[in-house]
Amino acid sequence: MRLLCLLVILALTTPRLVAEEATPPVSVIVAVGAGGELAYADAFARWAANWHKAGEAAGAQLKSIGGDESDSLAHLRQALDAEPKDGPVELWLVLLGHGTFDGHEAKFNLFGDDLTASDLASLLQPFHRPVIVVCGFSASGAFLKPLSAAGRVIITATKAGSENNFARFGGYLSEAIADPAADLDKDGQTSLLEAWLAAAQRTATYYKDEGRLATEHSLLDDNGDGLGTPPDWFQGVRVVKKSTANRSPDGLRAHQIHLVPNAAERSLSPAMRAERDGIERDLAQLRDLKNSMPEEMYFTQLESLLVKLAHLYQKQDPALETPAKR
Repeated sequence: MRLLCLLVILALTTPRLVAEEATPPVSVIVAVGAGGELAYADAFARWAANWHKAGEAAGAQLKSIGGDESDSLAHLRQALDAEPKDGPVELWLVLLGHGTFDGHEAKFNLFGDDLTASDLASLLQPFHRPVIVVCGFSASGAFLKPLSAAGRVIITATKAGSENNFARFGGYLSEAIADPAADLDKDGQTSLLEAWLAAAQRTATYYKDEGRLATEHSLLDDNGDGLGTPPDWFQGVRVVKKSTANRSPDGLRAHQIHLVPNAAERSLSPAMRAERDGIERDLAQLRDLKNSMPEEMYFTQLESLLVKLAHLYQKQDPALETPAKR
């Protein structure tokens, strides 16, 4: 009977589509670094075009940096300075190109002066809105720890600065970010987590098919601990391994973010989506604690969270009744 009641509550939490005021668009800044050789420059341009196509499908506010600019770093600073620093709408920063690491400082190679990890950390420090940083370049693993913070999702093409050969991961992610084939949970939208997992798999397959030793191993950090999680820790969209420190797993926040959302997701305002996401994170944490708490306590807390979800969706559609009103 308890399980039946919970299933009813779950059914009531399915959002209905209602007319809403226009939601502010997400911002997508795509910075293309110096290619060096023509083949690399052409590849980076194709990757950027993929992001622009996905951004246009999302109705995003797009900004391009790179090409033949003589001072891309100054333009990047201007673009970030112009962005709102607060609010629930995501800022995507996509960096495509080459990177270097000298053992002390990691750099993203731009036209003109390079962008260091410490410089980018300083540029992002004022932001208190959700920020997604895609480091699609070699040696980008050294950017993860300096950039990691609460409210951010950091994706790197490599696990360390020492992986400094040309990184293909950025290209595969640009293809997967809006690819329906990467939608693992079949909800009609591809989350950032799903796109990352697909891109990591395609990268690994490339090296295997070519008979090469893999020189890039992507990481994802979305819990702010600066450590990152590799893709082989996931089964589907769920983490199936635990760290020795029993830290909170990465992945949940990235799975809540979609550059091109489905109709149901679009129907939620940014504030409602942020509230929904917080409840979902509480549900995930409760699920992880299930085996360490009394069953009655678990179901009581589960019911409370599911009722919160039902109330949230009732705000969206007042005609939607909650169990308390039946």
